[in-house]
Amino acid sequence: MKIKFLRRNIFQRILGLPATSKPADPDCWQFSDGKFTIDLTKAPELKTSGGAIRLEGGDLSLRILVIHGDDGQYHAFHNRCTHMGHRRLDPVPGTGTIQCCSVNKSTYDLNGKNIYGPAPNPIKMYHTSVDGDQLTIPVD
Repeated sequence: MKIKFLRRNIFQRILGLPATSKPADPDCWQFSDGKFTIDLTKAPELKTSGGAIRLEGGDLSLRILVIHGDDGQYHAFHNRCTHMGHRRLDPVPGTGTIQCCSVNKSTYDLNGKNIYGPAPNPIKMYHTSVDGDQLTIPVD
């Protein structure tokens, strides 16, 4: 497999600025009882394959990256590169991979396995389920 990289300038890489944004509608998701619930009708970023959002902030103790994969499935990951520990992750459109936003470009497959770069461990994945327009991600 040939690894493709997100196009970023050196400042974006050094500062660790993610390409994936938070949802345009902050009311599209909630966290309670150890699970995230996303109203897909309010999250247009996840409508098509390759779309993604970051869930973070507030009282959350972890960050989550949610991707609508090219395989048509939803994938959720602990949004933290295992190399540097504090860097965010972004999907690389059309590749079925996720990449760290840093200079080293650690890259993972959609199973969380490191396939390129210095990251020593896989990224934590979370199970996702869809019921109608609700995407649920338990993180306990």
